[in-house]
Amino acid sequence: MSQKFSIDPDITRAKTLPAHFYRDPEVFEAIRDKVFYKSWQWIGDRRNLDATGGTLPFTLLEGFLDEPLVLTRDKSDKIHCLSNVCTHRGNLVVQEGGKAKKLICGYHGRRFTLSGHFEHMPEFAETSDFPRDCDDLFDFPLRQWGPFLFAGLNPAFDFQSVIDGMNERVGFLPLNRFHLDESRNKDYYINAHWALYCDNYLEGFHIPFVHEDLNAVLDYGDYETVLYDHMNLQIGYARDNEDIFELPNGHIDHGKKIAAYYYWVFPNMMFNFYPWGLSLNLVQPLAKDKTKVSFISYVYDPTKLDKGAGTGLDKVELEDEEVVEGVQKGLSSRFYKAGRFSPTREQGVHHFHLLLSKFLSN
Repeated sequence: MSQKFSIDPDITRAKTLPAHFYRDPEVFEAIRDKVFYKSWQWIGDRRNLDATGGTLPFTLLEGFLDEPLVLTRDKSDKIHCLSNVCTHRGNLVVQEGGKAKKLICGYHGRRFTLSGHFEHMPEFAETSDFPRDCDDLFDFPLRQWGPFLFAGLNPAFDFQSVIDGMNERVGFLPLNRFHLDESRNKDYYINAHWALYCDNYLEGFHIPFVHEDLNAVLDYGDYETVLYDHMNLQIGYARDNEDIFELPNGHIDHGKKIAAYYYWVFPNMMFNFYPWGLSLNLVQPLAKDKTKVSFISYVYDPTKLDKGAGTGLDKVELEDEEVVEGVQKGLSSRFYKAGRFSPTREQGVHHFHLLLSKFLSN
């Protein structure tokens, strides 16, 4: 990519990413290679793998990365995230999840262990210099947090630092007791660039103007943003003492009226913790002006559902969509170039733009 983006690290002097960042198809393609291939993605719940009996094929970010992968659990109970592409002729190795002692390609019978190591291939006895390391299935970096699994194709940072950062505040929650509530899951399709959706998420500046109901339960004056290397956190404080976390003694926020912890992980994952549980949001690019956002709900305490900051999520989402799609239309103007950041309210957006410019420059 010939274009370079530079964001001043001093938020009081910085300008936002320019309008053409969101419009240029060349930039969109560069984001695939330089941002998403270099980062981490949520790839599911370990319990789903347990339910299949040991193998679970899937496509990473279908419609964008389109990388065929397969989760396996070997004899030692270690989980692997493997390439699901046979190293012989490129056929998909695992077509359906289930119990398996070996991974066997249905095209020519090439066989692999559940850890991805090449084991056998018919009619290859006369092939010289075979097998080699490249005949194994690629084993991608994998991290686990509670029941949640994360993988990276070629990540530029260790996801453990992200897990450690989230555990500072939500580590007291028993994630393994969080249960998926499929009735609350929903996919949204937005006619806007994926990064605009993240821009909007990363600041509470718009809450009083866009989200009347949410503004009624959050104390906008105390809204806080905490920055990490590849993550940031927005802390929503409640106006009253209801619908808040029961924080244990010794907790960094003990005694505060915390209504929500909003974690964003570069580049496209959002972990919204409420007293009732977790709303996980995955932002998936489809085109430079089309985005899929998946809401996945894990409930811990059902008695606290539909209360406080964690209620009306569908309404909040539709309000956000309207604004983001309006920005997408506005960015087509020849008269808008770039904006400035509010030093007190847009630290998260500035952080995001810094990371994008850094990754795109490498």
